Amino acid sequence: MYKSYLIVLMAAMALLSSCATASFSHYKGVGRIKQYDFYSEQLPDSFDGFRVAFASDFHYESRFTSKRLPGAIRALQSLDADVLLLGGDYRGRNGGDVDELFRALEQVRTPYGTYAVMGNHERGEADRMVREAMQYTGVHLLEHRVDTLRKGDAYILLCGIRNPFDLKTNGVSPTLKLNPEDFVLMLTHTPDYVEDVDVSNTDLALAGHTHGGQVSLFKKWTPAHFSKYGNRFLTGLRHNSRGIPVIITNGLGTSRRDIRLFTPSEVVLIVLHKK
Repeated sequence: MYKSYLIVLMAAMALLSSCATASFSHYKGVGRIKQYDFYSEQLPDSFDGFRVAFASDFHYESRFTSKRLPGAIRALQSLDADVLLLGGDYRGRNGGDVDELFRALEQVRTPYGTYAVMGNHERGEADRMVREAMQYTGVHLLEHRVDTLRKGDAYILLCGIRNPFDLKTNGVSPTLKLNPEDFVLMLTHTPDYVEDVDVSNTDLALAGHTHGGQVSLFKKWTPAHFSKYGNRFLTGLRHNSRGIPVIITNGLGTSRRDIRLFTPSEVVLIVLHKK
């Protein structure tokens, strides 16, 4: 009896999920475009208004299929971003043409290009395939590296984290060597990293991995636990114990089950402002 109720509940969730995500956006395959306006005293004056597009957890193909890919590309193009950041988990658990995914992402042209980190699904053959696709489409892979985005004499720093689940190897943040006076944007696959590790000198971190829980009630409860901190870093703008802000995206694809309920798929726009 319990199993029958569970099957009915999951079917209802799938139906409600498709209705919910379809109503948020004009772009097929993207539930919503979520914008954050982020203010910082560290930001150079010339970067006031700088636009950062962020997309993560494609899991191509999962619920995010080839039919939804063109809509996601148009949504990203509509952001008129200065730089595009990718947060990992590019290939679905049942496989997917990552060449097709990155050829499509190549159509999102920004003045500062595209930067990326890997996710936990980039392992073995998938890792090799994603690296090759990034290389021939000009994506800059940041693995425990810092790159500089310049406007004349002014600059901001972009830091990418390598495999944030392996703290034995990657448990020292590259930001510790940076100047506290610089504006530093960190890109990591999981938000847990900003709590597990000292990420001092980071002004803003961006992460994915949680999928918003995929099924969530009022952003408080979800049966899925993608973070060891429960729902603390579920979605949206959160802060670690030292007050460093991290923006967590719901991502575009799905994992485990191809359903969403009250957790629309999304692409994110962060507009930086001088405080």
